[in-house]
Amino acid sequence: MKFGLLVNEGPYTHQASDSAYQFALAALAKGHSIQRVFFYHDGVYNSTRLTEPPQDDRHIVNRWSALAAEHKVDLVVCVAAAMRRGIKDEVLAPGFRISGLGQLVESGIKADRMVTFGD
Repeated sequence: MKFGLLVNEGPYTHQASDSAYQFALAALAKGHSIQRVFFYHDGVYNSTRLTEPPQDDRHIVNRWSALAAEHKVDLVVCVAAAMRRGIKDEVLAPGFRISGLGQLVESGIKADRMVTFGD
C-alpha cells in the first residue's frame, strides 16, 4: 500500500511529527511505501537545519532527513507556510524541498491512503 502523510505541527511542540515518523517507519518495515510526506502549517518547522535540540533529546529533523535518504521518501514543505515562518531553501535540512499545495493534492490522488498528523 502507498501512504501519503500530512504533518501539520512542529517537531517539539506536538506529538504529530514523532507519530508521523514512527508511522512511516512501521509502514516501511511492513513492506508498504511512503509516497510523500507533506509538511504544512507549523509542520514546516520539521524541515529547518537550524534546529539544535539538546544532546540528550531526539533530533527529529535529522530523523526525517535520514528517512528520506534511506528510503527515498519525498519530503515536501509547503511554500506559503514556509515563507510565513521565514523558512527558505537555504535553511532546509537535507532531503527536504519546498513546493506548493499541488504536491499535497497529487499525493492524495496517488497514495492509497492519506494520513494526517496534527490539527
